[in-house]
Amino acid sequence: MTTVEPMRIAIAGVGGVGGYFGGRLAQAGHDVFFIARGEHLAAMQQHGLRVRSIAGDFTLPEVKATDHPAEVGPVDLVIVAVKGWQVREVAEMIRPLIGPDTAVLPLLNGVDAPNELAEVLGREHALAGLCRIIAYREAPGVIVHAGVNPTSIDFGELDNRQTPRLLRIKAAFESAGIRGNLPADIHVAMWQKFMLICAWSGFGATTRAPIGVWRSLPETRPLVERCLQEVVDVAHARGIALPDDAVPNMMAFIDSMPYEGTASLQRDIIAGRPSELASQNGALVRLAREVGVPVPVNEMLYALLLPQELAARGQLPRF
Repeated sequence: MTTVEPMRIAIAGVGGVGGYFGGRLAQAGHDVFFIARGEHLAAMQQHGLRVRSIAGDFTLPEVKATDHPAEVGPVDLVIVAVKGWQVREVAEMIRPLIGPDTAVLPLLNGVDAPNELAEVLGREHALAGLCRIIAYREAPGVIVHAGVNPTSIDFGELDNRQTPRLLRIKAAFESAGIRGNLPADIHVAMWQKFMLICAWSGFGATTRAPIGVWRSLPETRPLVERCLQEVVDVAHARGIALPDDAVPNMMAFIDSMPYEGTASLQRDIIAGRPSELASQNGALVRLAREVGVPVPVNEMLYALLLPQELAARGQLPRF
């Protein structure tokens, strides 16, 4: 059980990220509500949640899971861990969870979610954040934590103020064995991860190869570096102060990843499922055009993946 004050926490989106972090928080004694649907919801209601983790497997025989947020009522914290195209829909759905002091923390791959949540729910509720974990839903009611240990969550207020609620959330995370980081500038931290996502998702999906392959080939490695530099250029044009050594630091991080690592977008594209292409490389292209910054590598990656994305969404015939 947690030695800090227990929090009421709702998890909106119980895939790899939401399932793992929600499971660890529940295991630590926090009052966690899983907002899910379909066979995943049914499995959790009947059998609880099972997590297979490189940090140690665990099972929660009973969890609080529902597809009706109104049954839960206001909570202290909502962790939003859905796909990028679902954020606005989910923001409307979780309104019954929002009380006067509720914080809403998105843990998505991209930079759009905090503002989208703020537009729907109010800026006073929205936080910005990112997480470091490789996890996925293996089967209904079963989550696999396959990479990054210890896991961590960076988060902060949209205006970078240090507030009491941030400290309370940090304490809750750390009680569950999750590193909670409060960067001086959460937007810099998010754009640093956005660099990684644009490269890993884009090159992983176009090559259909694990990270160890495309980071090593002399034909692809320079393109990866150019992709990262494009993200830096767009960030600077938008007033995000990424450091001068952002590209070599990110390449060093990419080189440290397990050879067989793949991105969630990559797995979705290969499986013929809708992906977060519009929220990742597509978002970088959109944000670049708004400030007049050329991003030819990301434009190429987005254009090459777009036919598969449209087919997965039924907007083109399957091929």
